[in-house]
Amino acid sequence: MTETLPSFPMDRAADRPFDPPPRLREVETVGRVRIWNGATPWLITGFEDVRTVLADQRFSADVRKDGYPYQSASIEARRRAGGTRAFIAMDDPEHDRQRKMLTRNFMIKRVEALRPQVQQIVDELIDAMLAGPRPVDLVTAFALPVPSLVICRLLGVPYEDHDFFQACSRKLVSRETSVEDALTATHELRAYLLDLVVAKQKSPTEDMIGRLLTEHVATGALSIDEVVDMSLLMLIAGHETTANMIGLGTLALLQHPEQLAELRETEDPKLIANAVEELLRYLTIVHGGRRRVATADVEVGGKLIRAGEGVVLCTDAGNRDAAAFPEPDRLDIHREARHHLAFGYGVHQCLGQPLARMELQVVYGTLYRRIPTLRLAIPFDEVRFKHDMVVYGVHSLPITW
Repeated sequence: MTETLPSFPMDRAADRPFDPPPRLREVETVGRVRIWNGATPWLITGFEDVRTVLADQRFSADVRKDGYPYQSASIEARRRAGGTRAFIAMDDPEHDRQRKMLTRNFMIKRVEALRPQVQQIVDELIDAMLAGPRPVDLVTAFALPVPSLVICRLLGVPYEDHDFFQACSRKLVSRETSVEDALTATHELRAYLLDLVVAKQKSPTEDMIGRLLTEHVATGALSIDEVVDMSLLMLIAGHETTANMIGLGTLALLQHPEQLAELRETEDPKLIANAVEELLRYLTIVHGGRRRVATADVEVGGKLIRAGEGVVLCTDAGNRDAAAFPEPDRLDIHREARHHLAFGYGVHQCLGQPLARMELQVVYGTLYRRIPTLRLAIPFDEVRFKHDMVVYGVHSLPITW
């Protein structure tokens, strides 16, 4: 039976790189697939079914449970290597206890207070591009520095070390990284953050790591290792996702020039915010599926998923479900798309989404206005997409104007 099951992940169509793999529309909305290690988890692709499972705590996010459908051998080895885990790989009450320690850092009011600083970062990076040679790689000159600078300031991580932590991050989000390289990158990044945390413990700071130490480690509510794991999660998630949305979102808009022109010329913050939500839906850069394992027998979409069976939730397919989004394959910056699944759903919904939204609003509302003739410097079919990564995007994006 397993030999006849479709393999997952599936390949995108070469001529439709912004769309989920077309094979996803040919399989059952709740059905079995075969993954890299021969396991046969359930694949769920419908918008409502994905939301149902993400909201049901009978489906566990705990990576230590038997049946959990890992994305690659390197990711499995890294997460089984021992030690503590980031809270996204925990269930309540552990997950809720740690998440609440960070929640106030990402409250909308606090995030909005950062908007002028993010605007300054964006403007300074655009100034540097305009003053420099052409063409320029938008990824290295702009898309990566924007969120990296922001998350470094929030956490209290020296930005001058960005080459190191970005190199480690690339290895950790690649499906093709060897087990040995993934474990080495994890060890090096944890060692770096441990040194930083210990230094902040000796000389308290007012950044996010500093507050975790003074408010939670000092009281015994958190261990140093837990702070390191939380910091590692925030550092990687804080720049990988937003950076890829900047690069891939820009490319998508360049392929839709009328909508790019409208976004470039508008002064309406509501339209810019709406465009952000639609691009998040349309692109859904976390494209390898959210992973869970059932802890009880549960019926989903007319199928019985038994306790101990793995589940892969395709949010990219869910965001292209016509029942939730009419004409789902059409990019429409006027669409009401805020109920998309790009940030997940339920108790594990992305903690940093207010920050990501604000950063993207500043970027999409500034970059094309300040460089109105921005265009690709290479043919579209020469752009290298991140098919090999857990987070989708472009490896580079040469632009000129």
